Amino acid sequence: MSSYANHLSTVSARFDEALIATGYDAVIISAGQPRYAFQDDNPYAFRVNPLFKYWLPLTHSPQSALYYQPGHKPLVFLYQPRDFWHAHVPVAAAEWQRHVELIVIDDPAKIAAHLGSKIKHAVLLGEDFAEPASSWNVKQRNPQALLDYLHYQRAVKTSWELENLRVANQRATRAHLAARDAFFDGASELAIQQSYLAAIDAREIDMPYNNIVALNEHGAILHYDIYQARAPQPVRSFLIDAGAYYHGYCADITRTYSSATSGFFAELIVAMDAKQRALIDSIKVGKSYADLHVAQHWNTAQLLHDFGFMKGSVESIFEQGYTRAFFPHGLGHLIGLQVHDVAGHMKNPQGVLHERDPNHPFLRLTRTMEDRQVFTIEPGLYAIDQLLEPYAGHADFNWQRIDELRPYGGVRIEDSVVVSATGKHENLTRDAFALLGVR
Repeated sequence: MSSYANHLSTVSARFDEALIATGYDAVIISAGQPRYAFQDDNPYAFRVNPLFKYWLPLTHSPQSALYYQPGHKPLVFLYQPRDFWHAHVPVAAAEWQRHVELIVIDDPAKIAAHLGSKIKHAVLLGEDFAEPASSWNVKQRNPQALLDYLHYQRAVKTSWELENLRVANQRATRAHLAARDAFFDGASELAIQQSYLAAIDAREIDMPYNNIVALNEHGAILHYDIYQARAPQPVRSFLIDAGAYYHGYCADITRTYSSATSGFFAELIVAMDAKQRALIDSIKVGKSYADLHVAQHWNTAQLLHDFGFMKGSVESIFEQGYTRAFFPHGLGHLIGLQVHDVAGHMKNPQGVLHERDPNHPFLRLTRTMEDRQVFTIEPGLYAIDQLLEPYAGHADFNWQRIDELRPYGGVRIEDSVVVSATGKHENLTRDAFALLGVR
């Protein structure tokens, strides 16, 4: 049995369990459709419903749908319009077509017509802002109890999902090396972005998120994506947070580079890299991801102490909460069908949530770590003026040393990790770099 066939069997079983637990009979999953800009006839880039691509490796077929009733083969309504204005993305023969009943339609209204009375007993999962989904006479629309159940299950990946994530990381690392080379050649942010896309024959709308391509102090802007057309002078540093898709599964990788091979910033990158690797080695099934996040704040306190950004002991830096001014974001998040995959705070499929620590409001993942979960580990340390302003003049801060960091922005290193109950966790990102000769 192929990995995709096994995946589909697992997804079917998960839906069966979720439907029984929540009292529903069947689902109709809409792929979605593009939204249009206000007062315009140009659509935004289409993003497929993640629950649709959970079943099928179809990401560019808007207005398609999947109907599933436990005990029956899924019905896939593949929309391929007769349209002389636009070309639809061709759908090649593939294995998934052998496991579903495929119905090609040229009019989305044919979905409800084909299902007839079955649609009344189905739950809609997906957007319904436009026809035909807005008129479907379904039993209910996006019931939270069912979504909670399905989202919770998605954190544990099938072998087919892991295969897709590996390829997504291999695509992204290839582009990362092209971007790195462009940086060392003196390229601007815009030119680096163009080099990244060209390396994997992609357009910006093909990215799972807006790439962060930040030179110098722009590295302190956590989601920077402006892309200046001229390189600053001098160029000191480069932070890139950029990904790729494969069959709808996401890569999310961050690397930081120094233009100089020596000096404190180059040393800070090396030190952060070592802390990040050690943190990954400490992952244990049954422990809380939130504990990893707190451990990284201890690491941050150590770095702030060792590099002279703060005065006082490591313990005092941590206890005073100073690390949050330099490392404000969460350590990481679940990743898979979405970059920030869902259900990061759930205790169980019934939707009960873990208690959140108000000191760490931006942490996206507080779940207990399980075998075959996939999440990112992305520690960072930055000089962010807005977060440092409340401490202006404070004697515990070495402002001269912090001023030396400001022109570099900051450092962040991010990998995606597959948790293993054996303790031999798979680093999707570093394994992909290793295939390209980078350690």
